[in-house]
Amino acid sequence: MSITAERKQALIKDYARGENDTGSPEVQVAILSERIANLTEHFKSHGKDNHSRRGLLKMVSQRRSLLDHLKKTEEARYTSLIQRLGLRR
Repeated sequence: MSITAERKQALIKDYARGENDTGSPEVQVAILSERIANLTEHFKSHGKDNHSRRGLLKMVSQRRSLLDHLKKTEEARYTSLIQRLGLRR
């Protein structure tokens, strides 16, 4: 269900704004989106796993908060990020 260290490093490399950037909203949203996608696949075969579903809802809420913050502060970065990730909004 979780992402591998190699995949996480690849996401950080793709979405980082600078050399040592691991905490920008873009990186955080990209990692959360990957984890959300993995959990969504998990629920296709484990429909009654309500403990993990709670974690999924928390991740979706955290991603939404990060995206709202980014939209409020720098809308160009927000629109670029959602296009790169393929999110609806």
